Amino acid sequence: MLKVLVPTLMLFPTAWLSPPKWVWATTIAHSLLIALTSLSWLSWTSEVGWTASNQYLATDPLSAPLLILTCWLLPLMILASQNHINPEPIARQRTYISLLITLQTFLIMAFSATEIIMFYIMFEATLIPTLVIITRWGNQAERLNAGTYFLFYTLAGSLPLLVALLILQQSTGTLSMLVLQYANPMITTSWGHKIWWVGCLLAFLVKMPLYGVHLWLPKAHVEAPVAGSMVLAAVLLKLGGYGMMRMMVMLTPNSKELMYPFIVLALWGIIMTGSICLRQTDLKSLIAYSSVSHMGLVAGAILIQTPWGFSGAIILMIAHGLVSSALFCLANTTYERTHSRTMILARGLQMIFPLTTLWWFIMNLANLALPPLPNLLGELTIITALFNWSPWTIMLTGAGTLITAGYSLYLFLMTQRGTTPSHTLGLTPFHTREHLLIVLHLLPIILLIMKPELTWGWCY
Repeated sequence: MLKVLVPTLMLFPTAWLSPPKWVWATTIAHSLLIALTSLSWLSWTSEVGWTASNQYLATDPLSAPLLILTCWLLPLMILASQNHINPEPIARQRTYISLLITLQTFLIMAFSATEIIMFYIMFEATLIPTLVIITRWGNQAERLNAGTYFLFYTLAGSLPLLVALLILQQSTGTLSMLVLQYANPMITTSWGHKIWWVGCLLAFLVKMPLYGVHLWLPKAHVEAPVAGSMVLAAVLLKLGGYGMMRMMVMLTPNSKELMYPFIVLALWGIIMTGSICLRQTDLKSLIAYSSVSHMGLVAGAILIQTPWGFSGAIILMIAHGLVSSALFCLANTTYERTHSRTMILARGLQMIFPLTTLWWFIMNLANLALPPLPNLLGELTIITALFNWSPWTIMLTGAGTLITAGYSLYLFLMTQRGTTPSHTLGLTPFHTREHLLIVLHLLPIILLIMKPELTWGWCY
């Protein structure tokens, strides 16, 4: 565990002590080394499930893929931000990189915490750097409004969780994940216990987000700079799924009758947000709503509490993290050239940037779950698990899959095909940096195609 956490902390002096000319190159190289080191977590040797470096930090098959995704994303975020942060004063560039490093540190400690209260503190701490990134480096004046939505939605969901954890500590005497799975579960006999059950999950359902408490996400995505959008889509939403999986172990006997309204909301949300995507004009807003749709599937899969559901949820979380992050990168490259996120004003780009059109095509196909991509593996596993739980769910998940295909093709055709508008003249050509960025998103996806067992069945 410390082999990744200590080098991550050492990124701070790298960012602040490097010569101005080399700030970006040294931080990218350093963070890429950390990402490559984190791949050692893929070789699983432990018999007991947990590999602990000390009492409070440990990895297990559930947290390892998410930790690797977190570490892999930092060099990509720095790489993607280089163009629009470069004109700023050097101190501001260093501050921006430091915020990304702080966020990575908090995320690593959240995913590897064995004490639930430490996980809660790190879960909340990720708010601060994300909020600063959105409100300081966002594109438009609405970024303050988006930051307020993001802060208050997340805090309103998180405070009941804190109270629920204190009640849990009082009744069981421990908040260690290693021990709680063997403790006597709390049986919901009264209304108070039922409210406690909802309190345990509400923070994570807001973070995922569940349809109904999702309004902060499109605002935050649209206003955030590219690194903010990438980390929100790829890792911060997955904190919600991870927290739900951890809490569900303790809530098992009570979940049978209490989970129905949440599953209904999650599955209905797939169709509703998919339909919203079909009438979006804003590029980033469309990708943000598609994230809500995919996380609805994940929420449903976790709530039914079957091994297949958990496996499918992990695979889809990893695959969606990589694909949605790549889509936000591509949307940002379009925005940097056309200075517009409106798809009608930035269309017909295939004639100007043919290789970029290939990246758009691959990522859209990944988003609509084309075989043999891991998105399909995750979605099929979840749809099968939900069908086994209740055959009626196939109507919602099936319709959701068709709508996903519809808006993915709509996104591709609107941005890439058609005649190029007369005002899109004199666009700067694509840089090798941007092609490298998409290739680095594609490599882990290809790895998961070749070796799906890296995530498959880890939850059995």
